[in-house]
Formats: sequence, structure tokens, C-alpha cells
Amino acid sequence: MKDFFRQNGVLLLVIALLLSILLGVSSALMGGNADPLSNVVNTITSPVRGGVTAVLNWAEGVYNYVFHYQEMQEELTALQEELAQLQEQVRDGLEASRENEQLRELLELKTRRRELDLDTARITARSTDNWESTLTISKGSASGIEPGDCVITSTGLLVGVVSEVGINWATVSTIINTDIEMGGIVERTYSAGILEGDFALMQDGKLKMSYLPEGAQLVAGDEVVTSGRGDVYPAGLVVGSVEGVFTDPSGMTRYAVVIPSADLDALIEVAVIKDFQIDD
Repeated sequence: MKDFFRQNGVLLLVIALLLSILLGVSSALMGGNADPLSNVVNTITSPVRGGVTAVLNWAEGVYNYVFHYQEMQEELTALQEELAQLQEQVRDGLEASRENEQLRELLELKTRRRELDLDTARITARSTDNWESTLTISKGSASGIEPGDCVITSTGLLVGVVSEVGINWATVSTIINTDIEMGGIVERTYSAGILEGDFALMQDGKLKMSYLPEGAQLVAGDEVVTSGRGDVYPAGLVVGSVEGVFTDPSGMTRYAVVIPSADLDALIEVAVIKDFQIDD
């Protein structure tokens, strides 16, 4: 029935109007009294006029809904775009604040450790597989960076060692990578050992300190720093803290598991030690 009214609504309206005019003329001729024909016609056309009115009201309602729905969609799209812009501004502001904080810390580090020749660089990439732990930095041989240079955070925590150099980039093997090996010292007991990456520990973001002296009394939380033995790496760079001490499968030697102090996943700026003075 609704479809019939939608398709023939205008025609029915015209018919109803003509009948109304006819009835009006007939009523005037009859002195205002309704004749039997008028009563019949009104009885027949009344449902038609009501149906046409309902269809027109329905059509008007649909039009208003579609019109306002489109307006709401446009407003929603505009609000979503504005929200995206605000979120981007917040991210930019947070990153700028974090970079400024790291730069201030690097300036303080340069003042505190004048024996270190430091050059700042930005992290541009990280290794994405489970076989190595490396970083790529934004400076290379053009800035005087060489393989073997130590890389530290803005607060002096050891990040790793430069392993490969390009003109304007360099690869850094982090301290948990399997190719790392350097002297370390537990500051509390002054126990010396060798810091080295271990494949199994690397998966957990840790490294080991091997060849510990017999009777070395290490406890969880002991801080480990570079020893500077061999004058290859600067002494006193904070590596991490002891998690625990274990005996190797042979039962002959002990080693400590060390948790790095540097958050390797959150670094943005680092400092490369291009040269350092050796204290006599």
C-alpha cells in the first residue's frame, strides 16, 4: 500500500483536489447543504486524502533525516581531522621536549667528563630480527667516527660500540649483542671480569660477566662499570647491574647476568666517544 501511494501520490492528490472543488461548487448550488453525491464522494476520497497527506509527511521526514544526517557526517569528519591534528601536535611536543632534555643531559655530561671527546648523533634505525642487537646512527666517518668508538646515553650509560662506519652513518653493536667483549668491574667489590654478549641472554635484553674471581661475593643490584683495561674503552662507564650469579654447565667457573642500565629501546639521541684521555 505504501508503494502505491509513493508512486501515485501526486495523481491522487490532484484527483482529491478536483473532487473537493466539485463538492464545493455543488454545495454552493445546494445552499450549503451536502447532497447525497457529496457524501458519497467525501466518504470515498477521505482515505485517499489522508493517505496522500501521510505519504507527503513521510517524504518530508525522510528528506529532513537525510539532510541532517549529511550535516552530522560532515561535522564528524571535521572533528576527526581536528583531533588528528591535535594528536600530532601533542606527539611533536613530547618528542621535542624529550630531545631537549637529552641535549641538556649531554651538555652536562660534556662538562662533567671533559676527558671525553663527544659527538652527538641521532638513532635512525634498530635491528628488527632476533639474531643481533644493533642501532644505526646519523653520523659516520665524515664526522670522525671510527669502528671501536664507544656509544653512550646522555647520562653516560654505555649503549654499545661502533662496529661499522659509512660516510654519514654508523652501525652500533649494543652491549647485549653477541660480538661485544670488554673488561668490567663490579664497583662494590672491585671484582673484575669480562663483559660479553650471549645469544640466549640477548633475547631477554641482558648480557653476562664471565671469568669472575673465585670467592667474589656479588649480590643482586651491584653496579657494573667498564674497567678501561687495555686502554681500548674508557673506564667508569656504567654498564648495568647484577641480576644474579650462576655457575656454568662445566661447574668450573661462575658468571653474572647483567641487566643494562640504558633503555636501548627508548633512545633517540646518543653520544659517540671519538677520543678520550687516559689517566696515568
